Amino acid sequence: MDNKKRVFVIVLDSLGIGYEPDAELFGDAGTNTLKSISKSDKFNIPTLLSLGIGNIDGVDYLRKEKSPGASYARLREVSMGKDTTVGHWELMGLVSERALPTYPNGFPAEIIEEFSKRTGRGVLCNLPYSGTDVIRDYGEEHLKTGKLIVYTSADSVFQIAAHEDIVPVEMLYEYCHIARELLTGENGVGRVIARPFHTDGGIFKRSDKRHDYSLTPPGRTAMDAIKDGGLDVVAIGKITDIFAGKGVTETIYTKGNADGIARTLDVMDKDVNGLVFTNLVDFDMLYGHRQDKDGYAEALSYFDSRLPEIIAKLRDDDLLIITADHGCDPSDESTDHTREYVPMIIAGAGKGVNLGTLRGFGAVGRLACEALGIDFIPDDSESVIDRI
Repeated sequence: MDNKKRVFVIVLDSLGIGYEPDAELFGDAGTNTLKSISKSDKFNIPTLLSLGIGNIDGVDYLRKEKSPGASYARLREVSMGKDTTVGHWELMGLVSERALPTYPNGFPAEIIEEFSKRTGRGVLCNLPYSGTDVIRDYGEEHLKTGKLIVYTSADSVFQIAAHEDIVPVEMLYEYCHIARELLTGENGVGRVIARPFHTDGGIFKRSDKRHDYSLTPPGRTAMDAIKDGGLDVVAIGKITDIFAGKGVTETIYTKGNADGIARTLDVMDKDVNGLVFTNLVDFDMLYGHRQDKDGYAEALSYFDSRLPEIIAKLRDDDLLIITADHGCDPSDESTDHTREYVPMIIAGAGKGVNLGTLRGFGAVGRLACEALGIDFIPDDSESVIDRI
């Protein structure tokens, strides 16, 4: 197979396809995001089925395609985690041997005290909480006192919610920078997240001005290698935030899945030479965490309806990889991420090859580099370029 000039990687954020063998260690035995949403009346994915998603190992609940239009695999995570940061890092070849810290009882008093000292504001909540529930329960007190709503989840995150009329968004971003400086070492959470909200019809609603401040990746990634090789690395969605800007040559922020798809299509019409890396976050943020099976199914069906446009724009020497970073089963007992296998669908390079189950999400970053002629071999990754 000749070297490719453009590789497009699209992450369907949280589209797991079945629990991994060690899922019980994470409290996720029996979970299966794709299977759960496939039971919805809103589920309609003819394009993904034609590419072979139903032929992937373990996906015994979807229709099999006799002649799949893409090569495909099931990827097993090797990092110790099930969150966005760890999943994306591993996709680009960086394995996290230790889980990032989580705070089921809230953050230590010394962290909160120093954060309050540096921001000049008190703190409300400091517990694991749903993002919509926390502003409902603490929003009025926040308006009265000006204290910041700090909360976390089962993920390694320090989230700060503030009403835009009380704390201007740019000021909230500064507070996040302060938190990011504090949260290092043993308290080095994966992400500090700004969660601005406003009042709409008497109800507190989160705005679209969220911003993530990630821990800097502790090692070299496929993105670094591609950039250092003189090629483009275009980050669409929250990719730049996840990698703290490392290995990125151009950033395009988006406002949801539809915008992310539109921006990806725009880039496909441009003279790009290298990697285009897109994250579609709505699956996880709007539907998985909120246990909205029908919403999740409808969102995947929408992506599927736009996928022919993406495929039509592929040039002869392009590669398209569709994958995910973890699961978030909307039908399980938890609102948290789930430890699941993820799909790897490879369009634009042969048809119908079942690559089986591969060890490590790093197969994605490795394939991108090999296709672009970049010398980078991630640990715990398998090469498939000679098989597709």
